[in-house]
Amino acid sequence: MSDIRVGLIGYGTAGAYFHAPMIHAAEGLTLAAVVTRDAGRAADVSARYGASAVPSPGELWDLCDLVVVASPNRTHVPLATEALTRGKPVVVDKPLARTAAEARELAALAGERGLMLTVFQNRRWDGDYLTVRELVRGGALGEVHRFESRFERWRPRPKGGWRETGGEEEIGGLLYDLGSHLVDQAIELFGPVREVYAESDVRRAGVSGDDDTFLALTHAGGTRSHLWASALAARPGPRFRVLGSLAAYVKDGLDVQEERLRAGMTPDSPGFGEEPEERWGTLGDAERQGIVPTLPGAYLDFYRGVAACLREGAPPPVTPESVAGALAVLEAARRSVTERAVVTLP
Repeated sequence: MSDIRVGLIGYGTAGAYFHAPMIHAAEGLTLAAVVTRDAGRAADVSARYGASAVPSPGELWDLCDLVVVASPNRTHVPLATEALTRGKPVVVDKPLARTAAEARELAALAGERGLMLTVFQNRRWDGDYLTVRELVRGGALGEVHRFESRFERWRPRPKGGWRETGGEEEIGGLLYDLGSHLVDQAIELFGPVREVYAESDVRRAGVSGDDDTFLALTHAGGTRSHLWASALAARPGPRFRVLGSLAAYVKDGLDVQEERLRAGMTPDSPGFGEEPEERWGTLGDAERQGIVPTLPGAYLDFYRGVAACLREGAPPPVTPESVAGALAVLEAARRSVTERAVVTLP
């Protein structure tokens, strides 16, 4: 079979460092065209991937079989809607939408058209998350009663751009950026959320989107998830601290795949997702702990799953319905901040 021609909308950080390298590395996919108005980025697209650069989505539709939306958050829903209406399966970077209702409307449109709609929740393939999942499912922790998860960074000086300076209409800020991953991972591990409490602040001058946010979730099964996203953590806490009835797992540092992509390493390189031993986490209790090797991260598996879905009829790697559940939690978090109250989900 000939390769699936992929059209990528957006060649900023997400497009250039995440989507384009993985599309290029995934068997059965070819990066055919990229939407960018920047001359330097257009030259890079051509030199690196042999892809065409076009200035607008309107010039992309006839050049591709699959559309990937990696443009600013506010454009996700309208661009995905247009692509589906034109008969194109779609990958959308997170967050899929501002609200769960918008996500479900997109899912319904894709279903009516018989088209794939999936969301780039790449951190379901973080090595440390995969390790936590194996420990939880394998019973090594016993009954998990508290799950702590953090994406904390030290960026006292804003970088600028719509993620930090855009208002709510841009769907900027950390709640919808890193929070999309934190909530998604928690739900994947421990199931639906029944109660949400959130604290969200804008602490740096010149910033409009939240840059220091905390969520407390109570899952239907009884586990409590405490989630942090901050740009002002001078001393970041553990990436994961998972407390169970038999043992606890503690892990510092972030998954290695993003830093390697930013350094120019290709995702199909040997050892791409493998973490060095000195960064592995520990499992145990107050008296005894042992080192737990971090499972290899596998971002490329997302696009392998996209190819399998389109070629073989396999399920999409991430369903929009699962993402809608996480968006409902993010909406509840915003309401919690406004009302200074715990919000109960149906």
